[in-house]
Amino acid sequence: MRIADMHWQQVEAQARKDDRAVLPIGSTEQHAWLSLCVDAILADKMANDSASPLNIPVFPTINYGLTPNFVEYPGTVTLRLSTLCAVVTDVLDGIRRAGFRRIVIVNGHGGNSPAHGVVLEWLDRNPGSQVKWHNWWNAPKTWAKVQAIDPVASHASWMENFPWTRLEGVKQPVGQKPMMDHQHFMQLDTAAKKAFLGDGNYGGLYQRSDEEMLALWSVAVEETRELIASGWSQ
Repeated sequence: MRIADMHWQQVEAQARKDDRAVLPIGSTEQHAWLSLCVDAILADKMANDSASPLNIPVFPTINYGLTPNFVEYPGTVTLRLSTLCAVVTDVLDGIRRAGFRRIVIVNGHGGNSPAHGVVLEWLDRNPGSQVKWHNWWNAPKTWAKVQAIDPVASHASWMENFPWTRLEGVKQPVGQKPMMDHQHFMQLDTAAKKAFLGDGNYGGLYQRSDEEMLALWSVAVEETRELIASGWSQ
């Protein structure tokens, strides 16, 4: 259930019955020939597809994240790390105030991972709360499925190319892009990063079959749903 589809009395009643909730976090950044909002789209859909059968509320997605590497690409918007940490803790404060004590953060963007540290600090200030930080795309079963389909998978490649992240009328390039030298990429300034990376794909095919992508999605949803449903401390 989406918080957007509830009024406050329903939220109050839900928290009394079940203190679990989900918060998706994404980003707005270049993804080659895919939507700039790939990470937000995938985090939101993953959270809702996973939580809906459990009748666990999903809060609105935080659509901006930490993505300083891509700021030379038009449309990319990055938060300062301090801003992202402040937003995450403020949102967690609000979710806890509503009565939820067990929270799963479904993260759709690897660049947001430093914010996990502030979540640990937040837990220290909020005894009795539990938070799971879930990078859905590289969770064990999901990543194993990615590797089984095609081990050459990366940012803006086929592994993020789902029917719901493609853009109408945009044809994906054919062929496999060589994997970039990530260590070299990370030492460059932002203008040099764009010149080095080109269209934005880190490496790999741009698209695989919908059958393969839906199979990957099914594994990821099942794994995320299990994380939401169980494994909480008593």
